[in-house]
Amino acid sequence: MGYRILETEDVADYLRERGHWGTDEPEVREVSDGNMNRVFLATSADGTRGLAVKQALPWVRVAGPSWPMSPERADAEARAYEQVAKVAPDKIPAIHGYDAENYALVMEDMSDLEVLRTVLNEGASYGPDTSARIGEFVAQLSFATSDFGMSSADRKALIATSVSPELCKITEDVVLSEPYIEHEHNHWHPELADLAAEFRADARLRTEVADLRHVFMTSGQALLHGDLHTGSVMVGVREGAPVVRVFDPEFSFVGPIGFDLGLYWANTLVSQARADALGTATDHGDQLRLSWEAFESEFRRLWPTRVDTFFDDAYLDRFLARLWTESLGFAGTEIIRRIIGFAHLTDLTTLPDPVPASRRALLLGRELVIRRAELTGPGDVRAVIEALA
Repeated sequence: MGYRILETEDVADYLRERGHWGTDEPEVREVSDGNMNRVFLATSADGTRGLAVKQALPWVRVAGPSWPMSPERADAEARAYEQVAKVAPDKIPAIHGYDAENYALVMEDMSDLEVLRTVLNEGASYGPDTSARIGEFVAQLSFATSDFGMSSADRKALIATSVSPELCKITEDVVLSEPYIEHEHNHWHPELADLAAEFRADARLRTEVADLRHVFMTSGQALLHGDLHTGSVMVGVREGAPVVRVFDPEFSFVGPIGFDLGLYWANTLVSQARADALGTATDHGDQLRLSWEAFESEFRRLWPTRVDTFFDDAYLDRFLARLWTESLGFAGTEIIRRIIGFAHLTDLTTLPDPVPASRRALLLGRELVIRRAELTGPGDVRAVIEALA
């Protein structure tokens, strides 16, 4: 039949054709929220059963055909879920099937959960487990798909199948170059124009970002989620226990582990900036530390299972120290691009006065990029934040 773009009225028959639904008629509604894809929820009449259908469009959803984008990004997402399911199945939605012809995933209905960013923007705390689970997720996926956890032949095969040039180019541009040059994608609050110009004129900052950009382009350490932020995490409670689910790994590729950590850290730091501005901060300032400690602990726990024991414990210490530094740098670039680049964060834009928090966040982002080698632990980052306050 070939690739067809699904509409709400098509979903019930589509699920039946794929063997995911019986003869009863589900209620179907579109719940698309992100920039890239369409998402539908199909729910049984009695509300006891539900499925989600996510389809990649041949363009960016929020822009339409004027911004074409290969729907093959759904292949990368399906492959990422397949890899994560082997090592961290409790941290992703259950996947019921992937239709490569129509670039559509059928997965568990997570409508009983909430997007982490939404929860935080409404004034809630992270809770005791969220960031620790994210740290574990990154450790489990990255160790298993690195040269420490995978044979050389399997690694080469993974790299070959996980190449995503189109989506990597978006990151290279939107995150790691455009905010530091004149570009049509960039925009900012008018009262931040001075900092935007200052950043573009900052030769040292640009050189440090260039260094991180080159790391991103050349360091194939492990399979990444590729877009790990508070908008790609669902949280909630099921059967009395906290639940954390990571979703939307369509930017997945083999790259530097610190990129995933850095994106998440940037979003936690911006959420802290919002909470500080509103006077609602609770555990926001602990999240970078909690996720790093969980990542490091899980990576060290897995270390004795490494496939190549030539890498000794002293090398692990060196590797983790380098990873921390790169993660901080990537966190800085993500903060900056979310304020003076493309795709801003509602954490800041929905503040009654977004300027003061945005200025402090921008300055923090620059410090994380430029001083990443000096900031050797979470306490150093906290000290920078306090100094800027």
